[in-house]
Amino acid sequence: MLIILLTVGLFVLIHVLGGRLTMLSTIPRSIWLSGAGGVAVAYVFVHLLPELADHQLTLGARARRSGFLGSIESHAYLIALFGLAIFYGIERYARSASHRSPDETGEAGSMSIFWVHLGAFALYNVLIGYLLVHREETDLRGLIIYAVAMGLHFMVNDHALREQHGQTYHLYGRWVLAAAAVAGLLIGLATEISELLLGAFFAFLAGGVILNVLKEELPKERQSRFSAFAGGAGLYSALLLFTA
Repeated sequence: MLIILLTVGLFVLIHVLGGRLTMLSTIPRSIWLSGAGGVAVAYVFVHLLPELADHQLTLGARARRSGFLGSIESHAYLIALFGLAIFYGIERYARSASHRSPDETGEAGSMSIFWVHLGAFALYNVLIGYLLVHREETDLRGLIIYAVAMGLHFMVNDHALREQHGQTYHLYGRWVLAAAAVAGLLIGLATEISELLLGAFFAFLAGGVILNVLKEELPKERQSRFSAFAGGAGLYSALLLFTA
């Protein structure tokens, strides 16, 4: 339990103090951000997706018994695709709106865009905080693997939101996201969910992580560091495989 509390404390500090990491705000992209993105993607493909295959057995069996989409064999992966699509749509909305002139959006419009974008990431943080408690691997190794990957992923997300929304994020957003991670942990401690719903949560998280990492690495203006991204992915993959 102490490790879980320390982990959520780390998540909080990443958001609250992320603005002090001035070394991340560089062009070309900081090797730390690219490396962190590689770690998160490695976690999804080497650890989370194989775990998702186990959840798929539960989801598929339940769907066949209920007759709901019983002929579809990849329910968990469809949920992962849904998670990716949801975050892609929100990101497209936020970025396209940010390119409009202030006269077009107005102050109220700009704030509504900010809160929609922030709200999506707050729910995302709630889910990540919740899964600190409800994971398939409940041992210390599983917790550390999850904590490192998601902590670095939070660092990437925090930097992206800070860069996109500036002072508004500094004043409001970082506190909301820090509180969301704590709220997710508290909800996880207070509730129990079925294996079916747990599988759906993990699937949605997998899709969200993939989209949120790649959207930061792929744009041309980021001048991302492929070597750092590949290094982070390779080293974390090796760690996951050799400590399995």
